[in-house]
Amino acid sequence: MKKIFIPIIAAFGLASCQLDETPYSSIFTENFYKTPQDAEASITSAYGTLATLYGGPAPLMASDFSADQVYPRPVVARNTYTLFTYDQEYSAARSFSRENESPLYIWRCYSGIEKANWTIDRVPGITMDTKRRDEIVGEAYFLRAFYHWMLTKNFGDIIVKTSASTSLANATVGKSPRKDVYAQIYKDLDQAVALLPSYSATLVKGRASKEVALALYAKAALYNEDWTTSLQKAQAVITSGKYSLMPEVKDVYNVTKEDAARQENMWAYECENFTPGQTSQIGSLYGPANSAGPEYGRSSYGSAFAYQSFFDSFDPKDKRRQLLDTNYVNAQGQVVRQRNITPVTTKGVLVKKYQDANSNGGNYAINIPIFRLADVYLIAAEAEARQNGPTTTAYGYINTIRKRAGLADLAVGLGKDAFIDRLLQERSWELFAEGDRWYDLTRTDKFLTVIPKAVNDVYPTRNVQAKNKYFPIPRDEINANPQLQQNPDWQ
Repeated sequence: MKKIFIPIIAAFGLASCQLDETPYSSIFTENFYKTPQDAEASITSAYGTLATLYGGPAPLMASDFSADQVYPRPVVARNTYTLFTYDQEYSAARSFSRENESPLYIWRCYSGIEKANWTIDRVPGITMDTKRRDEIVGEAYFLRAFYHWMLTKNFGDIIVKTSASTSLANATVGKSPRKDVYAQIYKDLDQAVALLPSYSATLVKGRASKEVALALYAKAALYNEDWTTSLQKAQAVITSGKYSLMPEVKDVYNVTKEDAARQENMWAYECENFTPGQTSQIGSLYGPANSAGPEYGRSSYGSAFAYQSFFDSFDPKDKRRQLLDTNYVNAQGQVVRQRNITPVTTKGVLVKKYQDANSNGGNYAINIPIFRLADVYLIAAEAEARQNGPTTTAYGYINTIRKRAGLADLAVGLGKDAFIDRLLQERSWELFAEGDRWYDLTRTDKFLTVIPKAVNDVYPTRNVQAKNKYFPIPRDEINANPQLQQNPDWQ
């Protein structure tokens, strides 16, 4: 695979002064950004924040463990999300060295925003190929929008940072309300769509295309309840014809078919187990304990499982259920039955989306999807239904996904609310363990009724509260920035 997260040249590495508590305020030197090579290093560094996010991977674990599809083995610092016992210090994550799985690392999106800001500010002044220069700036606008969206869906009102930090005065700023955050995301994505190239086979793997920017636009607008914009952008992706669904849903996650799967995996964190900083531990967490299942990976710890109730919610004919397992084959070729998968429970269900049989220790090379075409179809279905009710168009989008899953079309005649409920369930089946479900529950305010029912013998009670809709801003960040205030429900 051709990779984008190459080591940054020394000059760029020395170009920043780290302010650890406030990564959104890293201050870069003025004498960089002179050559085409500087421009490339600049945007590569902005992409590099993805390794910080998805190496843990915090965007999947903190949210997914909070939702109703998967849960962690009951160990301190992971179970705090399932039990909603985390605090403003994220003290358990710090004490047990699991910061990279926590919202502490999601806050590091500000490091990526800072790098994108410098790229947007300085690269236009570099003498180089005009087309490539515009693409780099477009990528920076896209990344700035993505990082702001990642922050607002986790923390609510956040700092909007759109200028390079040339002094302490413009490095430390206060929060903006969500409506202003989304207004800035829209502005950045308008720029990205105008500057980025459409997808083609020559696009460097892991880079954003125009259609990826449109996909983010559609999803951000959905979260913003801007149904018209969401539908328009989702339809633009679908009708572009640049991407298509994989015929078999299992192949979307097959590490040996990643190149082919890019027809559906529009944008992913591109892992590679022989390059430092480009791996993820996600596969090792979902595989059986004691590395007992070779097809899952060389090292796996039995750290997370799917709820039995989630497994049971699938139609047995649903091909997506094949991405869950209630038994596995061990190294001796013996079938290990469900009751023996884990000593934690007799109802352990394994997740098969992140298997990598050739993994290097606990580091996995399987790519982690961020935007998939299947998601865009479901976004279009929801946006259409929210505006116009369950029209033939809305049914068509959801049935495209159901057909690939081997299911019959959704029953006609549903009312608007019933259709939306079925749509959200379809999203759950299609996107499970991809860091999506928790945000579907919080953006629709269903989390307070759904989560207390998502229990088992490992977690018989889950006391979610209204304040858990957003994670608390790390207290260290508040202490470091006098203009930054804690989320109201956490004060």
